[in-house]
Amino acid sequence: MMANIDRKKTRRRIRHRIRRKVSGTAERPRLAVFRSCKHIYAQAIDDAAGHTLVQASSLDSEIKGGGDIESAKKVGSLVAQRLKEAGVERAVFDRGGVLYHGRVRALADGAREAGLKI
Repeated sequence: MMANIDRKKTRRRIRHRIRRKVSGTAERPRLAVFRSCKHIYAQAIDDAAGHTLVQASSLDSEIKGGGDIESAKKVGSLVAQRLKEAGVERAVFDRGGVLYHGRVRALADGAREAGLKI
C-alpha cells in the first residue's frame, strides 16, 4: 500500500515539473495526454485563455478501439487532424507524468505522421 502512495506522489511531482516548463498558447497549444488502463485521451489546451481547443480519445466513434498502441496512434492522428481543421500547425507535448513509451509515444508518433509539428 505504501508503494502505491509513493507512486502517486512521484507521478504528481513529475507532472508539476513538466507543467512548469510546458505551457500552451492559441498558436501552439499544449497536447496533454491521459492514459488510463482501458483508454487513452488527448486534448489540445490553450493555457493562456484556459480552455480546450480540441480533444480526441479511444472512446470516439471514429476509433472504436480500446487502449492499445494502434488505438493510441489513431487518437494521435485524429487530434492532429482536428487541430489542423482549427488552423493549428504546431503543439507542445505534455506526457502527463508518465514515461514517453508505449501508448504515449504511439499517440505522439500518430500526431506527427498526420502533420502536426510537436
